[in-house]
Amino acid sequence: MACLQLTGQCHCGALAVEFDTELPPEQIQVRACQCGFCRAHGALSVTDPAGLLTFRARDSSLLVRYRFGLKLADFLLCSRCGTYIGAFMQEEARSFGVLNICVLVERDRFGTPTLMHYDGETPESRLQRRRERWTPARLVT
Repeated sequence: MACLQLTGQCHCGALAVEFDTELPPEQIQVRACQCGFCRAHGALSVTDPAGLLTFRARDSSLLVRYRFGLKLADFLLCSRCGTYIGAFMQEEARSFGVLNICVLVERDRFGTPTLMHYDGETPESRLQRRRERWTPARLVT
C-alpha cells in the first residue's frame, strides 16, 4: 500500500502539518473528545500508530504550546489566528502527536466522529493510551 500524505495549516498559514499514513482516511477513527478545550475548538482528532505526524512552525514566534489538565502534552495553537492544529507529547527519545483534522485540506474524506470521554484516567493510564494510539510525531520550529 502506498503512503498517503495529508497536509494542512492553521487559518493564517503560520503553522502547518503533514500526516503520513498508509490508511485510507475513510478507515481512520475520528474522535471527538468531550473535554472543554476540544469542544471549544471543535476538534476532531485522528492518529495512526504506524504513521508519522509532522508539525511545522513556519513562524515559530506564533506557536503557542498550551498545557492543561494533567499537563502531559502540548496543545499547539497559532497565536495569530487561534487555530488548534494538534497535540504533541515528548517522552525521552520518543514523541507522539494527535492531529485535529479540521486543519486538513482533505478533511472531508474522514468519517463520522465517535464521542470520547477520558475523565478519570490516571496520568499513567493516559500516557499508556497515548503511547499505544497516538502517531509518532516531530515538531519542527
